[in-house]
Amino acid sequence: METADRFKAAVEKRDLGALDDLFTEDVRLYSPVKFTPFEGRAMVLGLFGVLLRTFEGFHYIGRFDGTAETGADGTEAPSEILMFRAEVQGKQIHGIDLLQFDDAGRIKEFTVMVRPQSAVHALGEAVLAGLVADGLVPERQP
Repeated sequence: METADRFKAAVEKRDLGALDDLFTEDVRLYSPVKFTPFEGRAMVLGLFGVLLRTFEGFHYIGRFDGTAETGADGTEAPSEILMFRAEVQGKQIHGIDLLQFDDAGRIKEFTVMVRPQSAVHALGEAVLAGLVADGLVPERQP
């Protein structure tokens, strides 16, 4: 089973442990609600722990593969796009996960894009609350 298949199965089963060996140590995750990427396997796995608790009715609905330039170093990498639908705080979300792989087939970059804007806002609030609750980021000061 290739990495994208294993990733898809782990997310749909909400199996955080199965994601661990799919990411490179220096993986970068680009979020729709944060300008700078989440960096490193530990942080990305922590984020996935929050995401798996936050999304309701998450399911993948399609898939495309090819190649794309990475954001970190501008090299072209094998890539897959997984389209999904879910709900967060009563808001319907339609999105894509862009997975980019290293030479060993592990995920080195991960970009998430979602729509509509109201869902992006709800997702951002829910994820920030989860990251703060899990001690992964400090609480924002007023």
